[in-house]
Amino acid sequence: MSKGTILVADDDRAIRTVLSQALGREDYLVRATGNAATLWQWVQEGEGDLVITDVVMPDESGLDLIPRIKRLRPRLRILVMSAQNTLLTAVKATERGAFEYLPKPFDLRELLQVVERALSDSPDQADGQGAAAEEEQLPLIGRSPAMQDVYRVLARLMTTDLTTIVHGESGTGKELVARALHDYGKRRHGPFVALNMAAIPRELIESELFGHERGAFTGAGQRYAGRFEQAAGGTLFLDEIGDMPLEAQTRLLRVLQEGEFTTVGGRAPIRADVRIVAATHRDLRQMVRSGQFREDLYYRLSVVPVRLPPLRERAEDVPELVRHFLNEIQREGLPSKQLDSAALDYLKRYRWPGNVRELENLVRRLGALYSQEIIGVDIVRAELSEATEEPRETAAGDGSLGQTVERLLTEYFETHAGSLPARGLYDRVLREVEKPLLELTLAATQGNQLKAADVLGLNRNTLRKKIRELGIEVVRGVK
Repeated sequence: MSKGTILVADDDRAIRTVLSQALGREDYLVRATGNAATLWQWVQEGEGDLVITDVVMPDESGLDLIPRIKRLRPRLRILVMSAQNTLLTAVKATERGAFEYLPKPFDLRELLQVVERALSDSPDQADGQGAAAEEEQLPLIGRSPAMQDVYRVLARLMTTDLTTIVHGESGTGKELVARALHDYGKRRHGPFVALNMAAIPRELIESELFGHERGAFTGAGQRYAGRFEQAAGGTLFLDEIGDMPLEAQTRLLRVLQEGEFTTVGGRAPIRADVRIVAATHRDLRQMVRSGQFREDLYYRLSVVPVRLPPLRERAEDVPELVRHFLNEIQREGLPSKQLDSAALDYLKRYRWPGNVRELENLVRRLGALYSQEIIGVDIVRAELSEATEEPRETAAGDGSLGQTVERLLTEYFETHAGSLPARGLYDRVLREVEKPLLELTLAATQGNQLKAADVLGLNRNTLRKKIRELGIEVVRGVK
């Protein structure tokens, strides 16, 4: 007995075949087409319990088709797939009424789970809330699997006021995430107000947050509207929330619980009409355990946590980021520049301790200091020489992992002193180390890819991609 009829629209015959076979094995009836016109005809005829559509098709964008489908059949759920893996695509799909957005290449098991959830959950009749901003205004850059996870979470959050906390290392772009939630969300017409907790003296934090009345303390010559009042109707971004003193944490918790606050020295409560997005590079759970951060506030802020990956986990985004920053400095009046392929490859291999901020500073420095239109790897290497000479991170403890690697490499150079390869030794060593490292980690975690990704410090999708690329066989439950 069929579990339902699924309409598939994708101009790639191979994808249509894979989806038809996979869904058919799960007892779904499938009708597949390579164009939007046929899909629209089926929808008009009342066919299908679920739609899976690509974005780019020869006759019409799948995104443009969504609002028409929702107007005609508001209870029909739509899954959107796309190789145009940007935040804008995820946001547009969500705003126009899609149930879920899946970037290509997609995980087939995940898609089947989404299909089952879409057909089993009670339908949501709410339509999308309008078009997103223009492509050139995208606040976040990158199409890597690690960034796709971020985009999908953000797309789901755009139409909500849920309190969100962004975790990420310094320089990863946490404020850009907050701005994306604001600029693409329902509070986009209100103010965006940011406050960095680490930059405010402890004795002034409550006044900065909640404002003060005239005469509330020495030097308070007039009433001051704090950040909560300034952000009314919009978004309040609390950066480096881990640096907030405990007494201010108590007042912030009260605001989150009661939805109102009073100014310093004031009596009348003021409604807190803001969406709060917090950010930190610290481990708040460890701070809770050590008594430096209130546990109840931690859970209030962590309604929806978002992890922003460090640049080293999304090295494939480096060329796109470089182009973005080069275009920026050109708009600011500097001459047009390019980096050659060897320079880009070098940047992709670099560890980026300062993350995207470090990359942006490097590109600006290259644009300002060098007259060459095409900048080569020697210049890039020279600019990063001090950082690359620093020791790489090794295993915690006594450094035995680094010593072991050094001993093996020393043996290799001694054995092959007269027969070293002409080029490519760096990439060769990385390839030969990477596969056994992943295999041994997967074996140690009994094939649990989620746990292995945590141990390795990789995004789960990045690990899956490497497993496919390296031809690693994953066996569950076997050490």
